[in-house]
Amino acid sequence: MNVKTLTGAPPVIIAHRGASGERPEHTLAAYQLAIEQGADFIEPDLVLTRDGVLVARHENEISETTDVADRPEFAARRTSKTIDGQEYSGWFTEDFTLAELKMLRARERLPELRAANMQYDGQYEVPTFEEILQLLQKHEKKSGKRIGVYPETKHPGYFATFGLDHDEQMLKLLKTYGYDGQDDPVFIQSFEVGNLQALNDKTGIRLVQLVASEGGPPDRADLSFASMLTADGLKEIATYADGIGPSKDLVIGRNAVGLLGKPTGLVDAAHKAGLLVHPWTFRRENHFLPTDFKSGIDPRDAGDLAGEIRAYVAAGVDGLFSDNPAQAVSAVKQ
Repeated sequence: MNVKTLTGAPPVIIAHRGASGERPEHTLAAYQLAIEQGADFIEPDLVLTRDGVLVARHENEISETTDVADRPEFAARRTSKTIDGQEYSGWFTEDFTLAELKMLRARERLPELRAANMQYDGQYEVPTFEEILQLLQKHEKKSGKRIGVYPETKHPGYFATFGLDHDEQMLKLLKTYGYDGQDDPVFIQSFEVGNLQALNDKTGIRLVQLVASEGGPPDRADLSFASMLTADGLKEIATYADGIGPSKDLVIGRNAVGLLGKPTGLVDAAHKAGLLVHPWTFRRENHFLPTDFKSGIDPRDAGDLAGEIRAYVAAGVDGLFSDNPAQAVSAVKQ
């Protein structure tokens, strides 16, 4: 395959919340399976408990990914909060100690699409970030192969209002387990700008600015993601980050009937600014695939994920996030 990445190396495969297409996301089982399937990196989203411990959940609102709603002892904890300008109702990690969170069990977030994953509901705890790093260390000692870690700081500005800080604990743990600099297999990502700028002053670890198709960074009302992806915007990102993590439609869009189009030019523009490009998220179910890569009309069935991924590799992406690491690895590296 013709490689057009920034460095000339093959694109890296980042297991999105672990092998979350086959196990409930953000569980040690999902991360372990991703490692076995050949992922280069695993990706934990990091939120904080009331007692300040980093744990892995997609959001700090946990009703979709745990059995908290079925726990009568925590019924009174249900509440509503505004986070980054949006209203949420449910149960939130910052209202639980780590010991209380450990009483909960993970469940499949997309049961309507991934019914097979529901067989694992109730089996796994909410893992701490340190437990995830210990899993990686255990694998390295056993196999001699080092797997990377790609944490996302979720809502750092929001958590700071409670006196809860991601950065100090995250950097300390990363250093303890050998993920400390530019040459180590580690990236830190965030949708916020200020968080990454602060991290850039504290660490040599590579940083990635996440960008979505709409809106802007939650800590910068003066910026839109669209303006950040102009030539000048990319140059500004390059002053504090090493790459961008765009929604995949920003790399290759779809037409009115959902067919995959041509590359937008974002990869070339980012590379010109010296930035890596790691788009998200590649999933095998028809529900998520472009029309020309679907296998049929059932949204739950697996389509041609490999074909979609190859189109993005041809566009020059430097890596990609996937819920299905086995298929992604096969598409890119075999």
